[in-house]
Amino acid sequence: MTETPARTEIVDQAAYADAVETAVVSAAAYYGEGDSALDDDAYDRLVRGIAAYEAEHPEHVLPDSPTGKVAGGAVVGDVPHTVPMLSLDNVFSAEGLEGWVAGLERRLDRPVAVWSVEPKLDGLAISARYRDGRLVQLVTRGDGAAGEDVSHGIGMVAGLPARLAEPVTVELRGEVLMTHAQFEDANAARTGAGHPAFANPRSAAAGSLRARDREYQVEMTFFAYGALPLEGTAPELAGRLGELPHSEIMTQIAGWGALTTASTPVAGVTRTEVAEIQQRVEQIAGLRAELEFGIDGIVIKADLAADQREAGNSSRAPRWAIAYKLPATEKITRLVGVEWNVGRTGIIAPRAVLEPVEVDGSVITYATLHNAGDIARRDLKIGDHVTVYKAGDVIPRVEAPVAHLRTGEETPIPIPETCPRCGDAIDDSQKRWRCVRGRACHAIASVRYAVGRDQLDIEGLGENRIDQMVAAGLITDFADLFTLQREPLLELERMGETSTDNLLAAIEAAKAKPLNKVFCALGVRGTGRSMSRRIARHFATMDNIRAADAEAFQEVDGIGPEKAPVLVEEIAELAPLIDKLVAAGVTMTEPGATPPAPRSQDGQGEDGDAGESGEAADEGPLAGLSIVVTGSMSGPLADLSRNEVNELIERAGGRASSSVSARTSLLVAGEKAGSKKAKADKLGIEVTTPEEFATRVADYL
Repeated sequence: MTETPARTEIVDQAAYADAVETAVVSAAAYYGEGDSALDDDAYDRLVRGIAAYEAEHPEHVLPDSPTGKVAGGAVVGDVPHTVPMLSLDNVFSAEGLEGWVAGLERRLDRPVAVWSVEPKLDGLAISARYRDGRLVQLVTRGDGAAGEDVSHGIGMVAGLPARLAEPVTVELRGEVLMTHAQFEDANAARTGAGHPAFANPRSAAAGSLRARDREYQVEMTFFAYGALPLEGTAPELAGRLGELPHSEIMTQIAGWGALTTASTPVAGVTRTEVAEIQQRVEQIAGLRAELEFGIDGIVIKADLAADQREAGNSSRAPRWAIAYKLPATEKITRLVGVEWNVGRTGIIAPRAVLEPVEVDGSVITYATLHNAGDIARRDLKIGDHVTVYKAGDVIPRVEAPVAHLRTGEETPIPIPETCPRCGDAIDDSQKRWRCVRGRACHAIASVRYAVGRDQLDIEGLGENRIDQMVAAGLITDFADLFTLQREPLLELERMGETSTDNLLAAIEAAKAKPLNKVFCALGVRGTGRSMSRRIARHFATMDNIRAADAEAFQEVDGIGPEKAPVLVEEIAELAPLIDKLVAAGVTMTEPGATPPAPRSQDGQGEDGDAGESGEAADEGPLAGLSIVVTGSMSGPLADLSRNEVNELIERAGGRASSSVSARTSLLVAGEKAGSKKAKADKLGIEVTTPEEFATRVADYL
C-alpha cells in the first residue's frame, strides 16, 4: 500500500470535463443499481485525478464535480435523513494512519484515549427505522442528506429483525450486503428467471433491495455499525445514545437482536495505541480471504462520544473516523477468448482469456470458468466487459458480464461438440463435462501426476522422459512403468546405461511406497494427499477399499453422502489399472493401519458397534485432534515439506487440515504464520511452536 495511490492523469480542461462526466455517470450507476462501468479502484483513481487537477486549476472546477460530495454527488431518493449519512475519508498505509491520528489529536489538543477498529463492509449503506421495536422503514444513503425509501425490502434482509428484543424507537445504521452463498443463490435465481447474472455481490444487493417487483426472491444480510435517536425516542435512550462510546452502542445493538460484526472473525475491537490499531488492521486484512462477505477496508473511529462531538464533521465526512483502504480484489476487463483444456482425469474445463488487468498486486491474463452450463447461466460472450476477482485471494475467477456495456459486437462463446484433445465424444451428463475416454484421453498428465513428489516420487522421471515413453508406446499409464525393460529404454534419446539403470532402480523402489501414496497416485476424483491418507489408514488394504460401498466410505472423516458414491464409481473405473499395479508387485497395504471390523447386515460391527478402523485403534498422541500447520517450520521439522508434516500428524493419530475453524484443535505456527494464527487467537485455539510440536510427536518423527 502507498499513501500516494495511483490516480488518473488529467492533462487539460477537456480531459477534466470528460473525467467529471464519467465519474458522475459511474457514481449514479454505482449508488443506483450498483452496475457502474468502472470498478472501485478505477473510480477511485479517476476521482483522485479530478481532485489533483482541481487543486492546480481551481478556476476550472465544475459544479458537477464528485470531489467533496457524499456518494460522488449521486442523488437518489427524497426521504430526508435525521442526521446526514456521510462518507469516509481514506488512508492507504501505516504512515497515512499515523498522520491522520496525529492530525485529529492536534485538533482535539489531547490524545484520543480509545479507538474503535472494525471492518469496512462492501455493501449498501442503509438506515433502518424502528418504532416501539418494530421495523417500519428502510432508507438508502442517497446523497447523504436524503435517500430512497426501500421499505418493500423488509423481510428480505437477514440480521435485520422485524422486531427488536426491546420496544425501543431508534434508527439503526449499517450495511446491506450479500454473503458469498447468498450471491450464488441470487445469481441462480436471477439467471433462472431469464435475466443476466449480477456482476458482483454489491451490485446484487443494491439492485435487489431497490427492485419492487421481481419474479424471484433473494436474501441479503445486514450488519449494523451505529444507532441514533429518532423523533419519539425515549429521552433516557436518546441521552445514552449521545453519550455512550461507540463500542458500547454496538453492544447495545447486538442486545436488541440486530446483527453486528461481533459474530464474525473480524469483530469490532477497541485499541489505545496506533501500533495496536495497525496490528488489528493487519489481522483483519489477513482474514479477508476467509470471510463469508466482502470487505474493502478497515474503519478506525474515536470511540468516545466526547471526542466525536469535539472533532465534528466536514461537509462530506466525519473528522473522527477514517477508512484504511485495502487493495482492490475486483476489476473490470474484457473477455477476449475461452480455452478448453482436458485434465488428467478427462475433465474438460474452460479457461477465460482476458485483457491483462492488475488485481490485488498481480497481473491477471487467465481466469477460471467452471463449466459450459456456468457459461450459459452467466450469459458470457466473447468481447464482454467482465468483472474479475481473486477467489480466496488466490485463484482469478470471472464473475459476470457487465451487460449494460455491451455494444452488440459481442459473440457467443464456441462450445466444443467433441473432446478438444482427442476428438472423441463428450460425456455431458454431469455439470463438469468429461471425455468419454476418461484418463486415457490425457495419459501423459496422469503419469506426470502419479510420479510426482507427493505420490510415488520416482526420481529421474521428468516430463520430457514421460513424453518420450508415451510417444514410443512404452507406457499408456503409470502401471506400465513397473514392467519396463532395460533394452527399450536404452533406445530413447539421451538414455545411457547409467541413467537407465538409475531410473529402473527408482521405479523398483517405488513399488514399496505405502498404500496412501499409491492411492494418491491413482488420482481419484474428489481426493488428494490428505484424503488419500485417511482412506488408506481407515481401510488398511487396497482390497478393502475396492470392496467398500458408499456407506463404508462415509465412515472416513470428510467423506459425505455426495462424495461417497463418486469414489465407489471412480475406483470401479480404475479396476484395470489397479489390477496391473497388483500384478507388478506394487504395495497395496498401509503400514501400521488395522482394517475396520466387518460390518453385519445392519451396518454394525460384529460386536454390535459401528466398527473401528485402524485410524481409531492406533490412537497416538494426537488422537481425535484436528491440526493445522502454518508458517515456516523450524527445529526438527525444518527439513520436512508441508505434506511430510501432515503425514507426521496422521501417523501420530491426528487429522491434518488446511484451514482454521471452530473444529481446529491445535495450530502449529512457525515464522510468518499470518492470518491463520490471527484466526486461531480469535477463536481461542491452542497455538504451539514447531519445536514444541516436535517434542509432542517425537516417537513418530
